[in-house]
Amino acid sequence: IGDNYIESILTVCVSGSWAVDRGNFKTCDQSTFCKRQRALKPGQSPYRALLETLELTNTKLTLQLINDNNKVRLLLELYRLQGNMTRVKINELKPLKPRFEVPDVLINDPPTEPLSLLSQDENGMVLSLGADSQRLIVSAKPFRLDIMEGREVLLSLNSRGLLAFEHLRIRKDTLADPEGAEKKEETDAASEQTEGEEVCVRDEWRGFLMCCVLSPSGPTSISLDFSLPGVEHVYGIPEHADTLKLKTTDGGEPYRLYNLDVFQYELFNPMALYGAIPVMLSHSPQRTMGLFWLNAAETWVDISSNTAGKTVFGQMLDYVQGSSETPQTDVRWISESGIIDVFIMLGPTPTDVFAQYASLTGTQAFPPLAALAYHQCRWNYNDQEDVAAVDQGFDQHDIPYDFIWLDIEHADGKRYFTWDPHKFPQPKEMLQGLEDKRRKMVAIVDPHIKVDNSYKIHSEIRSRGFYIKNKDGGDYEGWCWPGNSGYPDFTNPEMRAWWASMFAYDQYEGSRENLYTWNDMNEPSVFNGPEVTMHKDAVHGNWEHRDLHNIYGLYVQMATAEGLIQRSGGVERPFVLTRAFFAGSQRYGAVWTGDNAAEWDHLKITIPMCLSLGLVGVSFCGADVGGFFKSPSPELLVRWYQTGAYQPFFRAHAHLDTPRREPWLFGPENTALIREAVRQRYALLPYWYQLFYHAHRTGQPVMRYSLWVEYPQDTATFSMDDQFLLGRDLLVHPVTEEGARGVTAYLPGNGEVWFDVHTFQKHNGGQNLYIPVTMSSIPVFQRGGSIIPRKVRVRRSSSCMEHDPYTLYVALSPKRFAQGELYIDDGHTFSYEKQKEFIYRRLAFANNTLSSRNLAPGSQFTTLSWIEKIVILGASKPSKVTLKMPDGKESQLEFDFDASMSVLTLRKPGVNAGVDWTVVLQ
Repeated sequence: IGDNYIESILTVCVSGSWAVDRGNFKTCDQSTFCKRQRALKPGQSPYRALLETLELTNTKLTLQLINDNNKVRLLLELYRLQGNMTRVKINELKPLKPRFEVPDVLINDPPTEPLSLLSQDENGMVLSLGADSQRLIVSAKPFRLDIMEGREVLLSLNSRGLLAFEHLRIRKDTLADPEGAEKKEETDAASEQTEGEEVCVRDEWRGFLMCCVLSPSGPTSISLDFSLPGVEHVYGIPEHADTLKLKTTDGGEPYRLYNLDVFQYELFNPMALYGAIPVMLSHSPQRTMGLFWLNAAETWVDISSNTAGKTVFGQMLDYVQGSSETPQTDVRWISESGIIDVFIMLGPTPTDVFAQYASLTGTQAFPPLAALAYHQCRWNYNDQEDVAAVDQGFDQHDIPYDFIWLDIEHADGKRYFTWDPHKFPQPKEMLQGLEDKRRKMVAIVDPHIKVDNSYKIHSEIRSRGFYIKNKDGGDYEGWCWPGNSGYPDFTNPEMRAWWASMFAYDQYEGSRENLYTWNDMNEPSVFNGPEVTMHKDAVHGNWEHRDLHNIYGLYVQMATAEGLIQRSGGVERPFVLTRAFFAGSQRYGAVWTGDNAAEWDHLKITIPMCLSLGLVGVSFCGADVGGFFKSPSPELLVRWYQTGAYQPFFRAHAHLDTPRREPWLFGPENTALIREAVRQRYALLPYWYQLFYHAHRTGQPVMRYSLWVEYPQDTATFSMDDQFLLGRDLLVHPVTEEGARGVTAYLPGNGEVWFDVHTFQKHNGGQNLYIPVTMSSIPVFQRGGSIIPRKVRVRRSSSCMEHDPYTLYVALSPKRFAQGELYIDDGHTFSYEKQKEFIYRRLAFANNTLSSRNLAPGSQFTTLSWIEKIVILGASKPSKVTLKMPDGKESQLEFDFDASMSVLTLRKPGVNAGVDWTVVLQ
């Protein structure tokens, strides 16, 4: 098929109606295993624990389960893990062949602690989970697990009898039977089945329905339910374009986890999107817990609640009448294949759950400082001259930026790792021009490879046997941007190592140290595949694609990040953006929310989408500023810049067919507003960098759901997702309504105080505050009792600000002394980790004394930056201010005091940012 035909097909794909075609994507009823499993209703479980098979060692408990309907036995493994976690694994006792267990997600084999058997009879057993009052109760008939603390049930497993485990079997007939498909869909999930999974796919290009038996060993789906007494609020399981608090799914669609290339996704529904992290958090005023369902196959999650649908009046009536019904949320996980492997994270606080999950899958990669600055992108900057003109435009309009991006058109015929010889004939010179201004570039490298024998990348992958195979043993091929494409098998570590080697400077021609990478389309996207992705019977070594689909994107980003590290000899930190992701993807870089639209609701949804990702480990999240599809009005574009400036990954991006939208193209007034938003981001880079260092060390999210993380007993916040905290100390309520003249922000904490960062006006916590807004307004508040460093001398890029001075903003509180941190390193290498070359200091204000003390005595690093100014909010006027150094030297500081706002400004302390010092107010 000629290139012109290919281009015409792709043009239809990307230039048609800008809305998702829901007919391309399955509902639960159209997913045969989901329909079967969901047909199984709560009731008596057929599974029974065979207590006589109990084996208890220092590391685990094993116990056989039997399905009394078909006599198939399962093996239950229970582990008590360090850090207040319990692991539950269920597999076939004697499978016909191994079932897939997800590798490479856990950072190590989780360390265990001994379980002790407290009591046992014919009905079950009681085990100690270590804490004096924490117990695990195993009920035999029907099989059920309960985790208790004192007399309180924290969580129950299989309490509704929805455990279902379709065992491997020898298929009687290999022929597809379309008539039998309908019968199989109606079969109960727990019953014996001997035929393969029937899947029907509508072929839009050829105009007919294709049906085939895809699972060679018959249906292999699994299901398990969990009950959470006392819980009304659950969060997580991204990625979905929906509210932060997960909704009940009774009478509707379950939440789907299946990485898909969804073309301009709809909002407020549970459809699958580009990434899948099977982690759910539950929260109540008493406790926070987490469930991590380690399975990479297509997964559906049902949620029900006994309080769902009750009005506020109804809940008040229950209270007045003394209703004894305890709130409860029930969750059911359904996966197409694999085993049941679930980690129960028992908290009890949000911080504990974040640490528990981080101990399993790792923490957020610590990005180069420049990656936290502003990124300019579109599909596509036309050529080297266009790149130079855009770069110059930022300088002419005094708007800082750090990265300019190139999409698929930069490559030679969409052959990745190459450059179009006509449009980008001198890539090294182009990159050197950016480096001269201390700026950088990102180029896209997608995981679909053009089938072209003259293309080195394709030829090497094919000769090494590194492509994914089809079920007949040939290389799997599908359609994507280059036309006919092969798909490298990134699940193969040899393939990943080879891919990483291609980023070496002598392999990736035209690349330099300031070129970084973007992995798109790595769900993987296959334009002519079922649901725009890979056929489930494609083969990865010993496994079918169905078993591991959701982890493919993680492997692509993993290999790419390793390539960027290796090219520098292990010195430089990588920056890699991915669209598809799974649990553990946080270790390799950033994600974004995909192909959004220039609409107000798409601006609003960026907040819960990124907050949801932050709760499950992925802090480095952002959305396309301005919307990828369609054209934003000037007002929407300005508001999006103002919102994006306070979200972790800050990048503008736009579709090929949209008008150009560089920040200076909407008139001088809007240019000034965008400039100010971007400059606010740059001034706060020291705080952003400190937050990411903390996230990297501890697993705590950077962008936090306001309040239930920091104020876990404040029930007013549990369903709120239009504002957020950055760290603990900055509260942001972006303006996301068209034509808004005011917003209402909730300032948490009775007895707290919050300061408007722009006006320094003080406000009491524990209230809803109405804030009049104009087009220049970005409502941001600093918490009393905090100290935040800024660099207010904003330059053309973050690297140009490396040695600039700091201004400290000290917000006082009647409740506590003020404290903060200052973290400094070289901003781009692993020296902070390998050679302990960094500065990490505690800033504290108490008893009219502000001090800086070293938090890392074993570290070593020097900085040229100094403390230029200190602004103290909520202060009283001193008679004098004295700077004291450890060697005994003292000097008097000049100061100004604004009595109307109680703001004290200390000028020119001039002290190096990396040394001990004390300022005393008298």
